[in-house]
Amino acid sequence: MQHATSARSGSLFDFLKEELKPKAPFLTPFNLISIPVILGGLVLVVIRFWKGIGAVTNLNQSYPWGLWIGFDVMTGVAFAGGAYIITFTVYVLHAEKYHSIVRATVLNGFLSYLFYAGALTLDLGRPWHIINPIIGNKFGYNSILFLVAWHFMLYMISEFIEFSPVAAEWLGMEKMRKFLTKMTLGVVIFGVTLSSLHQSGLGALFLFSKPKLHPLWYTEFLPVLFLISSIFAGISMIIFEGGISHKVFASRVDPDGHENYENIVFGLAKGAAIAMYVYLFVKFVIFIHGQHWDYIPTKWGALFLVEVIVFTLIPCALFTQAYRERRLGMVRIAAVMTLIGIILNRLNISMIAFNWNSPVSYVPAVGEIWITLMVVFTEIWVFRWVVLRMPVLSEH
Repeated sequence: MQHATSARSGSLFDFLKEELKPKAPFLTPFNLISIPVILGGLVLVVIRFWKGIGAVTNLNQSYPWGLWIGFDVMTGVAFAGGAYIITFTVYVLHAEKYHSIVRATVLNGFLSYLFYAGALTLDLGRPWHIINPIIGNKFGYNSILFLVAWHFMLYMISEFIEFSPVAAEWLGMEKMRKFLTKMTLGVVIFGVTLSSLHQSGLGALFLFSKPKLHPLWYTEFLPVLFLISSIFAGISMIIFEGGISHKVFASRVDPDGHENYENIVFGLAKGAAIAMYVYLFVKFVIFIHGQHWDYIPTKWGALFLVEVIVFTLIPCALFTQAYRERRLGMVRIAAVMTLIGIILNRLNISMIAFNWNSPVSYVPAVGEIWITLMVVFTEIWVFRWVVLRMPVLSEH
């Protein structure tokens, strides 16, 4: 390949220097919007570490977890669930139809975990204490946070190893690429196990908040709901991100990737619909068993119905209909609605319906929203940089 030849013929320094040059037009609408947001966000990050977390957030003792946890971590990790779904499907179940999207999905998952872990350090009042849950200090080895921290860290390493053959191929290290490729199956099985554990572990973090979380959202089955929802959330993100990538990076996609793209999307739609049917069934059983009918006429009931019916049941029906009628546009609409529903669900649990009967309220500060946008835009920049240089959307 061209990249590998360049790396072998010249020095590695010259190769990397050449690769750092822009590979696409610079003055694009996305760049013009994202650059000021990123620069402004960096200033806010400096202020956050200089003057403390209270200088840029509205967090308080009643709401120690805000937008950075509710969106960057809880929602972001669910969106990154597509990586463990696709790798399990391809490498364990041998569904080769989805092989062409493995690299992009793993890259997106790895970057999501990397940036959301970085955002987590911003949320800590004393960021240098981030090591505590990993070593069990002040948390204990039986703590859910201890388990989530280790699952999170090990899964990031697993995804890095899963993507490393692409980097080795880019650098022309053929022997290293073959060695890393041989590790793929074992790493995938290990990673899928870790991912399923920490996806459910994030839900388990709220099992201790029964007095604070609204009864419509609290259930002992939160870990199960978090795990199931991560499946259709990850699949929907693959559909959403893949649709954009196939247009923006069309020249980087293999001809087979273009030819099989619709079949892949419809297969993903079927998988998302099945997962959503299971999720809705579990939610229905929990609601009936909990006997929370009195809350439905309230504003909390209205919010609950919007989340479950508008952004879960309806997109589930759309996925089903789109798969039957082979309607690509309907699949994309269902995917976007599902992503909105996941955002609403995670924010309801971690922020909106949390401390629902408390006189103290929480509304994210402008600084919190700005830094969140900075994290998202920076991740997109890195994703684009990698895709434009490495064989992410093409086969070796």
